Amino acid sequence: MKAEVMTLDASPAGDVELNDEIFGLEPRADILHRVVRWQLAKRQAGTHKTKTRSEVSYSTKKIYRQKGTGGARHGDKGVSQFRHGGTTKGPQVRSHAHDLPKKVRKLGLKLALSAKAKAGEIVVIENAELAEAKTKVLAASAKKLGLRRALVIDGAEVNANFALAARNIDGIDVLPSQGANVYDILRRDKLVITKAGLEALEARLK
Repeated sequence: MKAEVMTLDASPAGDVELNDEIFGLEPRADILHRVVRWQLAKRQAGTHKTKTRSEVSYSTKKIYRQKGTGGARHGDKGVSQFRHGGTTKGPQVRSHAHDLPKKVRKLGLKLALSAKAKAGEIVVIENAELAEAKTKVLAASAKKLGLRRALVIDGAEVNANFALAARNIDGIDVLPSQGANVYDILRRDKLVITKAGLEALEARLK
């Protein structure tokens, strides 16, 4: 599969061959769904917590005598049936992460790239480098390339000036090739890959 290579000024700069084993697969919603769920579960904080009976700030003194009141028997006021008492079986601090085989994760990334290629939403650029960290310059280039909501994947390292300029543009994300992931690829309308990023992705996924 061939793709046209563009410069940041939207000028043609030749073409490049996209590996069919990575960009030519038939997308599978079930695998993509599993990988996205794994990613989101892994990053969920899990810091929600309620206080149990032993943690609420109350006296442990028996509130009234056991017999003779005509009411139910009670101990201290920290039990769950009283207002401000402890919560029974409430949420506790925990990790929401679950395991997913490496083969499934790798396949998920290939399928996400293939889905973008099939939809014609991949833009290959020669490089993602700027002489100065000017947001105005990058915004003009993005407009020429027709990018509004896009993820830019570079090689092993992202150009510092490009990253600083992109930081102020809403809807443009920049990642090194090692940080490429299914969730970020699918949530953006366009996937922009540099030639260095393409080589790094192919080396990572072969």
